[in-house]
Amino acid sequence: MMKTVFAIACLATLSAAPVLAQAEAASTDPVSNLAGDPVAAWNADRTIFVDAAGLDLDAFKWIARPVLVFADSPNDPQFVQQIELLAARAEELALRDVVVIFDTDPAGRSDTRLRLRPRGFMLALMGKDGAIKARKPSPWDVRELSRSIDKMPMRQQEMQDRRGVDQ
Repeated sequence: MMKTVFAIACLATLSAAPVLAQAEAASTDPVSNLAGDPVAAWNADRTIFVDAAGLDLDAFKWIARPVLVFADSPNDPQFVQQIELLAARAEELALRDVVVIFDTDPAGRSDTRLRLRPRGFMLALMGKDGAIKARKPSPWDVRELSRSIDKMPMRQQEMQDRRGVDQ
């Protein structure tokens, strides 16, 4: 029940305020349409969700692993479920340098939509190198997503480097 309320609040924010201030987005809102520097805002709060409208996907290359969530409407039940799943465990994604980017406006023809050409709902996982690692036609749990990320060679190297620092 609480997850549903959270997702509805996120979606209401999407339709009610097309552009949020970066400071407000970083401090209170997990969903953001960033007019300024999306990478700086994401670095300030790695649990925010970024609107694809006007976003240059290459800005995150070698910095973050984009998880892109597409739907033809913010009311799509699969989109709502996917946002709930991601928001519930956003901290786990942040540990893996994941930036969640969403696009629910097919008419907007964002850079991400033009690159990945989704039809209806789609989740896509990209690596830090910008390559598409997975496409899913239905919602994916953070646990499954984390497993896929943890198998990536670059993530394996990050974990090994982190272990070396901790020792």
